[in-house]
Amino acid sequence: MRDIEGIDDIKTVVDEFYNKVQNDSLLAPVFALRITDWQPHLNTMYNFWNAALFQAKGYVGNPMAKHITLPIEGPHFERWINLFYETIDQHFAGPVADEAKQRSMIMAHTIFQRIHGSNP
Repeated sequence: MRDIEGIDDIKTVVDEFYNKVQNDSLLAPVFALRITDWQPHLNTMYNFWNAALFQAKGYVGNPMAKHITLPIEGPHFERWINLFYETIDQHFAGPVADEAKQRSMIMAHTIFQRIHGSNP
């Protein structure tokens, strides 16, 4: 497999990951609390990951503010990470793919810690 190389690969990851999220019995209800039109969210995630992985300009947002009031617990974070890793591993391998997984774990731990005051 090849590594994540740019925005088209990011779109593959984001689209497939959020398709899994929308069909997941644990995560779908949480996302449904905030998202009724998925395309704007997907566009934001393309920009977020493009900025995170390739320092591209275009992402504007505050991930913490979006998540802090959601009813999410340890199992939600674990499922999110598992689905994200699964999606990347199905399509990509290499340093950028590894970086995406590492950044997702850091983000999940940071958000969980800010919400609950401890690690998952």
